[in-house]
Amino acid sequence: MTTLTVVSSRPVGERVLDGVAKWGFVAVTVALIAFFMITEPNFRTVDNVFGMLKYIAPVGIAGLGVTLAMTVGGLDLSVGANAGFAVSIAAWTLVIAGQVGGVAVGVVLLSGALIGALNAALIVFARIPDLLATLAVMFTVVGLKLIIVDGKSISSQMTLADGTTAPGRFTADFLWFDRGTIGPVSVPVILFLALTALVWFILDRTRWGRALSAVGSNPHAARLAGIKVRAYRAAAYIGCGILASIAGLLLAARIGQGDVSAGNSLLLDAVAVALVGVSVLGIGRPNAWGTALGAVLIAVMVTGFSMMGLPYYIQDFGKGIVLLVALLFSFTFRRRATTITAGSTTAT
Repeated sequence: MTTLTVVSSRPVGERVLDGVAKWGFVAVTVALIAFFMITEPNFRTVDNVFGMLKYIAPVGIAGLGVTLAMTVGGLDLSVGANAGFAVSIAAWTLVIAGQVGGVAVGVVLLSGALIGALNAALIVFARIPDLLATLAVMFTVVGLKLIIVDGKSISSQMTLADGTTAPGRFTADFLWFDRGTIGPVSVPVILFLALTALVWFILDRTRWGRALSAVGSNPHAARLAGIKVRAYRAAAYIGCGILASIAGLLLAARIGQGDVSAGNSLLLDAVAVALVGVSVLGIGRPNAWGTALGAVLIAVMVTGFSMMGLPYYIQDFGKGIVLLVALLFSFTFRRRATTITAGSTTAT
């Protein structure tokens, strides 16, 4: 009876702010989708829906990696460089080394794991702050990429420095990661959804996920509880590195060449969608489906603005506004609702 009385006597302001914090961002997403569906008839086609998901898949997957890092209380600034390195190393393996697609995929995943392990070593064992460590790794990886490819983009049938033609090309089995379909759904969309479900399952339904969250919220208490804090933090950064390399794999298959500029804008988008995910449904912590929704919102904005014929720089402005709104939902409204609740409890 006491519980029922407390719930029913919650102030109106508290309930409103709590509702805004929990459902506000979802409402913004739905409103934006409805606006574009009304103003742009082509927006509501099935092909456009799958096209948006395919477009945003690399960003969403990289965002899942950032979500892992954020879960343990960190942040990985090297995800964009990691994805860009994956693009170039895949192209080098296929075109210069003349290997098959399966080998290129293995090299890409290995490179992502190694970059993640380097981040983990610097942050967990050398105890360098995560922002500084991953920033240093970002510059190192970008420089290494340019050294490997001699500062040039790699494409099939390109002329090498000695005047000969490159022996390899982007193979059909590698390009399948962008152009292939399973039923009516493209491979990037399936990968994005599958990896989102996997990260969600790990974080929300396993003891490893609970341990990762404990490490992020209070590492000292987690250590006292017997959790191997260093091992879990290292695993999170390695997982982030692998997911970033998968994002690069999809980018490489999409553009069909080793563009040295690939991945340059991925960092900001990946961090943005992960931060947006924190605000979804008032969860207040990194979560996979929230990150996926953030990626979908970015795709909706970019596609809708493009259909309206707006210039590209409006897209970046829109992303900034979305991130600001997400931060308001995540922190300001929730903090005010909590303050009202605390005040009501004290008064009682």
